[in-house]
Amino acid sequence: MTLTRQSPIGSGLGAHSTADDALTGIDLTGKTILITGGYSGLGKEATMALARAGARVIVPARRRDVARDALGGIAGTEIHELDLADLDSIRTFSERLLDAGTTLDIVINNAGVMAYPQRHLPSGWEAHLAINHLGHFALINRLRPALAGAGARVVSVASSGHFLSDIRWEDPHFARGYDHWLAYGQSKTANSLFATHLDTFGAGIGLHAFAVHPGSILTPLQRNISHDEHLAQGWITAEGRHAEGFKTPAQGAATAVWAATSPQLDNRSGLYCQDCDIANPATTDDMLIGGVKRWAVDPESAARLWNLSSELTGLDSFS
Repeated sequence: MTLTRQSPIGSGLGAHSTADDALTGIDLTGKTILITGGYSGLGKEATMALARAGARVIVPARRRDVARDALGGIAGTEIHELDLADLDSIRTFSERLLDAGTTLDIVINNAGVMAYPQRHLPSGWEAHLAINHLGHFALINRLRPALAGAGARVVSVASSGHFLSDIRWEDPHFARGYDHWLAYGQSKTANSLFATHLDTFGAGIGLHAFAVHPGSILTPLQRNISHDEHLAQGWITAEGRHAEGFKTPAQGAATAVWAATSPQLDNRSGLYCQDCDIANPATTDDMLIGGVKRWAVDPESAARLWNLSSELTGLDSFS
């Protein structure tokens, strides 16, 4: 994919559209959707909207009790145990779905962490890269047999945070010079590159992949960020109010839901989206304007990251 394909199509929706707006006129009855992190923040909003549209929504959760409390028995939703930081948990979860004969029409890779204090898993993987990218890479590769249906879509929730860092090829796990924003930014670049390369495999099996920037939303994702840093980033005022320009969770969920379901994308794929449309190439470093940086959709980098991810996880069900 090249940046020349990154051009808005005039979807009729925008930054203030909600997940329900994105689903206007769309009936998801009979569709099965898996959404990681689908019980908190914009993930919860997406789950509720998709269920209202008639879908069966599978919500994997590391904290099943929290997920049950959050979703409150919403019709059409079901909760399964999954820890994206644990390859054994991913294998067990995937085998359970495959053994049940589950066919997935849509997967939304939504779960993630932001601005973690420095943390490495027992494998040595840096936590942002491990949870935000490698866990989802392993999950999609494990679930490859369930994605056999023509028209299946995989949506990766990236972020304008990808502006902060390309892949640190010489030190992806931050053995040196840890910075929580660079670690987060690298993982969001990885989310976009994952969609870019997955889409190259999709043509032969009818699978489409997209990456999305949900916009700026204050949700539990920011739980690791101090009050002082919220102030320094300009996210809240001195009086403790949210700064202008932030979306509601329902608005933040809209682009992922649109990319997952819109018939406007039936003949398009491998694209980076924002505000319920295809994003423009980024022409500035202003993350509020957004768009997509070249390094986040570069096909050579996408292939290189896929190979690295395969080496680290021991998985590759598509090549």
